[in-house]
Amino acid sequence: MNAHKPVHRVAIVGTGTIGASWATHYLARGFDVTATDPGPNAEAALRSYVEAAWDEAASIGLAPDASPDRLSFTADLRKAVADADFVQENAPERPELKVRLFADIDNATPPDAIIASSSSTITMSVIQAQCRRPERTVIGHPFNPPHIVPLVEVVGGTKTAPETIRDAMSFYAAIGKKPIHLMKELPGHVANRIQAALYREVVYLVQEGVLDVADSDDAVSWGPGLRWGVMGPHLLWHLGGGEGGIEHFMDTLMPVMVDTWQKLGTPEFTPELREKIVAGVLQEADGHSVDELSDRRDAMLSALLAVRAQHDPSGPSAAAGRPAKEEL
Repeated sequence: MNAHKPVHRVAIVGTGTIGASWATHYLARGFDVTATDPGPNAEAALRSYVEAAWDEAASIGLAPDASPDRLSFTADLRKAVADADFVQENAPERPELKVRLFADIDNATPPDAIIASSSSTITMSVIQAQCRRPERTVIGHPFNPPHIVPLVEVVGGTKTAPETIRDAMSFYAAIGKKPIHLMKELPGHVANRIQAALYREVVYLVQEGVLDVADSDDAVSWGPGLRWGVMGPHLLWHLGGGEGGIEHFMDTLMPVMVDTWQKLGTPEFTPELREKIVAGVLQEADGHSVDELSDRRDAMLSALLAVRAQHDPSGPSAAAGRPAKEEL
């Protein structure tokens, strides 16, 4: 595989919610972005999303030459990726579609471009199966919305070159993301599996009548969720161990937690449970639209990121003032 060059141009393949958010992020970081999607109203929807999200992206930080005007759109996939230095794919989660799409992208891009997939469930070993240059393909799975939430899960397939993983990690970090390297492939990657495990217990508690939907949300967001927005569970348990730290926690409190694992529930997701959750969520939303709730979420996330930037030197760097040409 050829040596990677500086990234000037980013191609976005698939402009649904995730793709549009990625486009916003790359534009805010000062890149030229070419997007493509076969949908009949894709361009209008993308530009509308970028316009609506721009102020929130700007509050986190803009590169000096960042502009929505650096966005171009074409329905022609080959044209969209022909001069791309980095490709971020966001097509629907269908393995057969991803395999064909990656083969097409691989054939149309410059040989020194990295091709990353936002896939949340499909492994890169599956996706890269028909690529002629699979060594430059990698999972770069974001958390929604990518233009605000820094996390990116990076994991290669069996044919991905170590340099691709290294360079993808470096690139994401340089543009204000918080990449983590998954050393093994598994369906759902890591973050989605963690939140699925939590949600399983939340749904079980609702099914058992322990909590209603609103209180189960509050139990997460006003308790452990607040702490998790600051530190992860291992470091928090280190604090929970007091002066003895994590060693004291493991000796005294971990056995209690292990015992609790055996008592966690697995709900039976019946039509009745579905309706109970739907009714509870609509009551909790209290007439606010999805867009209104999303705006509230994004404003709070941006504020939290600003606070973290003041207190956490290990966090992602701000993009403001960063040049557009990021070295891989």
